[in-house]
Amino acid sequence: MSDRAPLRYDNVSFLSDYGRADEFVGVVHSVLRALAPGVGIVDITHDVAPFDVSAGALTLARSAQYLCPGVVLAVVDPGVGTSRRAVAIEVGDGSSVLVGPDNGLLAPAVSLVGGAGRAVELDNPEYHLPGGGNTFDGRDVFAPAAAALCRGVELAELGSEVDTATLMPATLPLSRAETDGIHTEVLWVDRFGNAQLNLDPEEIDSEGDHWSLSAGGRTHNCVRVTAFDEVPVGALGMLVDSYGLVSVVATRASAAEEAAIAAGDEVVLSPRPGDDGGGSEAVVVEMGVEIGVRPRSEGQ
Repeated sequence: MSDRAPLRYDNVSFLSDYGRADEFVGVVHSVLRALAPGVGIVDITHDVAPFDVSAGALTLARSAQYLCPGVVLAVVDPGVGTSRRAVAIEVGDGSSVLVGPDNGLLAPAVSLVGGAGRAVELDNPEYHLPGGGNTFDGRDVFAPAAAALCRGVELAELGSEVDTATLMPATLPLSRAETDGIHTEVLWVDRFGNAQLNLDPEEIDSEGDHWSLSAGGRTHNCVRVTAFDEVPVGALGMLVDSYGLVSVVATRASAAEEAAIAAGDEVVLSPRPGDDGGGSEAVVVEMGVEIGVRPRSEGQ
């Protein structure tokens, strides 16, 4: 009979900006398996842009409600080695614990699942690995803490209690209505080129289906649709995506490339009189003066 302690949590969901070119992800996997034999590991993604805490926070928030109960290990940590806290945050009356840096990365997901119940700073060296430096907390601090929780170690054993009100909040952009339209921000561009906006569908429900989308000095026709293939060829569409927000899309093409937008860019949406939506036009603007209109032909 094995004398190993039973797993309290049998699953770790792992997100980072480590990428796959280096050994970082594999090393963290191995530490988790060595310290918590039998634990299952789900890789959410390791392709968060390096150092982009906001992108990591949004990715984690989009995923949170679909993750298996257990430990969530999230590491996007440009402040590693500084005074920023390493934390573990219990949510859902103990159904899950989020482990990572206290830099806003965990905050949207914590909020989405009902808020923090308890939290500790991971400052108990008994649950750290000795490392050659202080620049790989994913291996030396976060993975050992996640593994300890899986072995049934009580949260309070991992370090000092933290007042949950002092946890670092996330800073997420809000849309705003101005005289020229609704100003939004691109939160995320997926690998298909769909551009998710920080826009609730209710904010545009009363304004019809035909819109102008302005970004980077150009304006495009945009029509509301319910499926990608409903977007007229050469035009842009807006639909409610799988996370309940408005995304700019195109038919079997990259809407982000068509509109020349990327994560973090501002987009202005304004309703326009309905038309057949047949085609997109690019309007070049300089110093607030329209200097040219070039209709796009199909396939251009």
